[in-house]
Amino acid sequence: MEPRRIFIGDVHGHYLGLTNLLAFIAPEPADEIYFLGDLVDRGPNSSAVVELVKSRGYACLLGNHEDMMLAALSHDSDPSSLLAWSSCGGEETLSSYRSNAQLESHLAWMAELPLYLDLGDVWLVHAGVDPHLPLDVQGHYQFCWVRREFHASQEPYFPEKVIVVGHTITFTLPGIAPGQVAAGAGWIDIDTGAYHRRSGWLTALDWTEQQIYQCHVFSGETRCLPLREIIAPIDMDALGSRR
Repeated sequence: MEPRRIFIGDVHGHYLGLTNLLAFIAPEPADEIYFLGDLVDRGPNSSAVVELVKSRGYACLLGNHEDMMLAALSHDSDPSSLLAWSSCGGEETLSSYRSNAQLESHLAWMAELPLYLDLGDVWLVHAGVDPHLPLDVQGHYQFCWVRREFHASQEPYFPEKVIVVGHTITFTLPGIAPGQVAAGAGWIDIDTGAYHRRSGWLTALDWTEQQIYQCHVFSGETRCLPLREIIAPIDMDALGSRR
């Protein structure tokens, strides 16, 4: 059987949900696992999530929450960076660490995470791209933080690639129900809001088999569906009317 390429959305510190999801997927040694960033914050056990991904050698992108964590805990950080991170779940992350040595090891690992990965037919990034800018002038803001400019684009950024992202919870986009995967012009969003009580679903996309695997982090329920049955296009008219 062909090795699978599996993309996992924002985990946000939900270690038990992640281990349940991985057990459900049951990856083979040859399968390739990619995390889209935001391993940390909001959930109860960010340190364990990072340790799992790091120790198993899984590929991972830099998310905006790792970006905030690095800024807040750098040696030359300013108080505003720490305050911003703390207000977005950073306190929960810090409380999950039992040693400074592990924290420093994880920060060093995060500092080396790529902003995007080009896999040929698919392009992975945490947040998206600015459709109005060439790729070579884009950086942390676009790849880790962008939202509306990316979602509102009417044309695919890459004519022959699909962009797979996390970052924006899908049910916050018009036309998308909790737990659904969202689609736009040349992109797919698989952040289904694992930490959010309105959803609770942690999502993995098996790109090879075109399957969606999900684990509900609060109930432990798992499900596997063909991508075509759980993906929905965003309502572009409604998105365009938002301010």
